Amino acid sequence: MEQGWPPARPEVESLHAYSAPLEGRRQLLRLDFNENTIGPSPKVVEALRSIPADHIAIYPEYDGLREAVVANLGLPLDPQQIGLFNGVDAAIHAVFHAYGDRGETLLTTTPTFGYYTPCAQMQGMAIEAVPYEGERFAFPLEALQHRLRDLQPRLLLICNPNNPTGTRLAPELILELAASAPNTLVVVDELYEAFTGDSVMPLTDFNATPNLLVLRSLAKTAGLAGLRIGFAIGHQAVVDRISRVTGPYDINSFAVTAAFAALKDQAYVDGYVAEVMRARAWMAQQLQAAGVRHHVDGGNYLLIWPNQDPAQLDAALREAGILVRAMGGKPLIDGSLRVSIGTTDQMRQFWAAYARLEGLSA
Repeated sequence: MEQGWPPARPEVESLHAYSAPLEGRRQLLRLDFNENTIGPSPKVVEALRSIPADHIAIYPEYDGLREAVVANLGLPLDPQQIGLFNGVDAAIHAVFHAYGDRGETLLTTTPTFGYYTPCAQMQGMAIEAVPYEGERFAFPLEALQHRLRDLQPRLLLICNPNNPTGTRLAPELILELAASAPNTLVVVDELYEAFTGDSVMPLTDFNATPNLLVLRSLAKTAGLAGLRIGFAIGHQAVVDRISRVTGPYDINSFAVTAAFAALKDQAYVDGYVAEVMRARAWMAQQLQAAGVRHHVDGGNYLLIWPNQDPAQLDAALREAGILVRAMGGKPLIDGSLRVSIGTTDQMRQFWAAYARLEGLSA
């Protein structure tokens, strides 16, 4: 029997889209998606409330936003080296749309952010994913160097620090990888860089290394996840190419207004990051003292291996008003929970519930 609708491209017909359980989260303690857990700067809220009603009827304007990003970064960049996107997810999609092609290869690591895979699949790319190594999930540098040399992939995508393992790779080594493969676009996903400080950008001359592209966001630190705005930073020609495959008004006016305000209030971001770091250290101490298997490295998250079934514990924590993310089916970390780090008070709330459900002394 013939279907009643036109088929999509074969890559799309066989695609399993990346999806996440996003509904029904607003009244709970959100430790599942590595978001800012307290909201944006009051200056952002004030700026949004001050938008005149008639401005909502006008297409968004982006003048000055690239310059504001450059000023916030404090690096000798040209504004045309900043690409503006409807969240970093859109930037990732644009990278694959501009550079990915059928028969080409994506080289990356595993486990890592799940959206890279469907983006590669929808372009018909082969995926070569190199596993992290050992109980500490060390970066597989030597194995990746060999694959990079032998496969000459179209794209190399490194999440640094990596989500979900927190694995960090020194910026100098990333530059060496890019220099060794000038025909490969090396994309560094730095969404969690603020929690480590290991950015490749202060060391990079994009004119000397034009095949390096860096992704940044205002979601994880500045609290703008709901407004969707992200940046791609690199050589002007590369930024131009990935910007060509996006719509002219992909970023809405509210996101633009919020971004201007957030970029001007770096003190708020720095304060939030410092609090997350304190809470992360406190959480690690509790897990260590209780003898709970865990892994914590970079990023505003950690991994915990519970004694009971992770899916059941995930559900029980939700009943207690706390959301975490079960890592079921993910290579190397199956059986664990990824727990985002919020404030110390929020982590105390999580630990009290977790310890009670696991029969531990909190």
